[in-house]
Amino acid sequence: MQKEGSSERIILGIDPGTSIMGYGLVKEIKKKVEMINLGIVKLDHLDDHPLKLQRIFEKTLALIDQYHPDCLAIEAPFYGKNIQVMLKLGRAQGVAMAAALSRNIPIFEYAPRKIKQSITGNGNATKEQVAAMLQTLLQFTETPQFLDATDGLAVAVCHSFQRTGTSGESKSYSGWDAFVKDNEKRLATSTPLKKSGKI
Repeated sequence: MQKEGSSERIILGIDPGTSIMGYGLVKEIKKKVEMINLGIVKLDHLDDHPLKLQRIFEKTLALIDQYHPDCLAIEAPFYGKNIQVMLKLGRAQGVAMAAALSRNIPIFEYAPRKIKQSITGNGNATKEQVAAMLQTLLQFTETPQFLDATDGLAVAVCHSFQRTGTSGESKSYSGWDAFVKDNEKRLATSTPLKKSGKI
């Protein structure tokens, strides 16, 4: 964990998914960012959805215990028309967040567009453009097997770029209480409907 006054920190970035989970780790030394590792967790061979969630939870914990990151940066599920896909992605994100919270790791959430904008300057950039820019920024030559790995790395780098902590497009949680409180606010919006009898 980062010591007070330390100019170094390690950021774990995760791109959650139920077929492939991408992850990347960077070390921030003052204004310099170095890649530590990146990779994927293949889940598409598992038929059971709860088993996939268990694997995501266990892998996230393993990464935390191995690299001792100071925070977790995670990509928020994009809004799509397929409700079932959204639900599964939300669960995948949730178990990764739960793993970090169980180790008291602060969480920062970023929208896909915000991540692309931070890395390439273009919120509509392709995965290939993001990967190419990361290779330039972090000076690594190996080509990841899947772009999901560079997506996970992109979230970590995106968080590193938000040094001022003033980004209005990210959400952070320092523990279960903060996470639950934020979700209560979302639930509160439906209260007037219940009172009026419109459910």
